[in-house]
Amino acid sequence: MNAIFAWLRRQLEDPQVVALTLIVLVLAISIWAFGQMLAPLLAALVIAYLLNNIAAELRVRGLPHPVAVLVVFTLFLAVLWLCFLWLVPLLTRQMGQLFQQVPFMIAEVQKALLQLPERYPALVSEQQIRDVFAGFNGELLRFGQGLLSFSLASLMTLITVLVYLVLVPILVFFLLKDKDLLMGWVSGFLPQDRHLTREVWHEVDRQIGNYVQGKLVEILIVGTVAWIAFSFLGLQYTVLLAALTGISVLIPYIGATVVTLPVALVAYFQFDLSADFYYVLIAYGIIQFLDGNVLVPVLFSEVVDLHPVAIIAAILFFGGLWGLWGVFFAIPLATVIQAILRAWPRDGGIVKAESEAAGG
Repeated sequence: MNAIFAWLRRQLEDPQVVALTLIVLVLAISIWAFGQMLAPLLAALVIAYLLNNIAAELRVRGLPHPVAVLVVFTLFLAVLWLCFLWLVPLLTRQMGQLFQQVPFMIAEVQKALLQLPERYPALVSEQQIRDVFAGFNGELLRFGQGLLSFSLASLMTLITVLVYLVLVPILVFFLLKDKDLLMGWVSGFLPQDRHLTREVWHEVDRQIGNYVQGKLVEILIVGTVAWIAFSFLGLQYTVLLAALTGISVLIPYIGATVVTLPVALVAYFQFDLSADFYYVLIAYGIIQFLDGNVLVPVLFSEVVDLHPVAIIAAILFFGGLWGLWGVFFAIPLATVIQAILRAWPRDGGIVKAESEAAGG
């Protein structure tokens, strides 16, 4: 215990460590306690952070700040309304059609699996397969009931979406336009001596900025290539499955495995065990292989140098803490933690500096 107290005392003697700790604690507690209420602001912060890099590039090319902000904000509104008026209705329609087909797909799969006991009676019995599907059908029924309750509350959901569609763009515009003013206001509440905090912020800005931009490019490339491949092969629900394939890159190692199931299920139901079924699986496998072994190294290189174990641990931890949003932001949050740990003063460094000063 004495060693622990001694370490705490050394840390608290450094005002920069205390300032960084307080900043991290305040941010973490604020997001944990008020995250749902502040969701529009947090979404606007993320979007403005991404758009600011484009605006900065336009300013480097000679455009004045107001013009650069106006150009970037106009493009953002165009993409937003294109998604809301075209992509979202299309995805919703295909998702509804797919859910209607799911019971028939499951029946086909069950019918195929019930042939296994005849071929391999020593490995699996018919009763085991029926028990598995009985549990699966129960989960499917609960899921359908959840969808029904969600549809009953669709009016409130629609109101929330409309509020977001108005509020988030307004916040994005002012965050882009008055970035320096807002940053100066926030800096006024921080201690003057904040070298450690600044070092952590620069590392986080570099890592997360490159990661988020790279992920957006990766999603667009993988989703577009999947759409082209599925369209060429004549697969149903092409836009929905391509969107799922693109989004799957947000969750390394897990997303690609999970999305394999709907792709394989739709292909099997449409093509049975014909050559087209295997062509779809091969195309999907090639897309995921090229993404992991070619696209990711090119886009990210050494930007996010997290070990795979750290990535999976972050997904499990933050996913359990904040659900789907925690899964999406697991790697950026893990990057923040890594930046803090790298910048944190180590006793070994302090001891070495003191010994060198004594020797001098």
